[in-house]
Amino acid sequence: MQDSLVEILSALRRLGLVRGDADPPAEPLAGGVSSDIWRIDLPGGAICVKRALARLRVAQDWRAPVERNAFEVAWMEVAGEAVPGAVPRLVAVDDATKLFAMEFLDPRTHPLWKARLRDGIAEPPVARAVGERLARIHAATAGRDDVAARFRSDAIFHAIRLEPYLLATARRHPDLAPRLEALVARTAATRLALVHGDVSPKNILAGPSGPVFLDAECAWYGDPAFDAAFCLNHLLLKAAWRPAHAIAYLSLFDALRRSYLAGCDWEPVAGLEARIAALLPALLLARVDGKSPVEYIVDDAMRDAVRRVARPLVAAPPADISAIRAAWAAETASWSRHP
Repeated sequence: MQDSLVEILSALRRLGLVRGDADPPAEPLAGGVSSDIWRIDLPGGAICVKRALARLRVAQDWRAPVERNAFEVAWMEVAGEAVPGAVPRLVAVDDATKLFAMEFLDPRTHPLWKARLRDGIAEPPVARAVGERLARIHAATAGRDDVAARFRSDAIFHAIRLEPYLLATARRHPDLAPRLEALVARTAATRLALVHGDVSPKNILAGPSGPVFLDAECAWYGDPAFDAAFCLNHLLLKAAWRPAHAIAYLSLFDALRRSYLAGCDWEPVAGLEARIAALLPALLLARVDGKSPVEYIVDDAMRDAVRRVARPLVAAPPADISAIRAAWAAETASWSRHP
């Protein structure tokens, strides 16, 4: 950890952000499995510095190209132009060390959405705003050859999303492998808009002027359905983390789904929703049986509950999201009565 900080401070000196021999106060930030993330307190204010890791901090051997850092910076630039305030302000970029610096947003004013959900604070306006801002970014980048040309990151998206989530899950469920492999092929071939790739409550700050998106290192020009499915999946999984709030989390699921689909103007809504409905149960299953299982589902009974809902929906994908919601609501109906 200290070796990492030495390299980061050296880069910041080269960029002119740190002056003199004295090292500024620095604090490692939690939450990342794929990057070193530090808060650095400079005279002009705190910044957040992020550097991509070649080997991710997970139990299985999971590696990814560090060049993804450049795509994350590019996503922040494009998304920030499409929706001002939706990303932190970039401060500096260092290509040599694969790091960048951005403004540090104080958690007292920009709490992590995941932390709010952990505490049972379910706010439909936040979910609606997430769906609305996500749709605006997709709409602003849909069909744009100039944006597509900046995000030739298919290999990275495969390495850190399609393979560890869907193909790894196919190996654990060989009877579903043809369905999951076909889903991977279709997703990889769908190139419609700029995709964040990791729209999760752990990467969203509930800011006073709207949600702020972080950690876009999976950025890719592809299928926007992936972003919507990825975030909706997390809202379902939170019920397995905090069963007493299962009904409240479903209200967030409904709010995000409605606002996101209402903002779709780049393609027929029915086609987009069908792709979300195919991806959603596959991602649900992946978060218990893929390379990156969610850390808060530690009970075998809860894992089995996820499999019980997800497996039949992967085998026979529904045409819309409501069928997935209904299946999950039926499974979790008793959970809210047992905190």
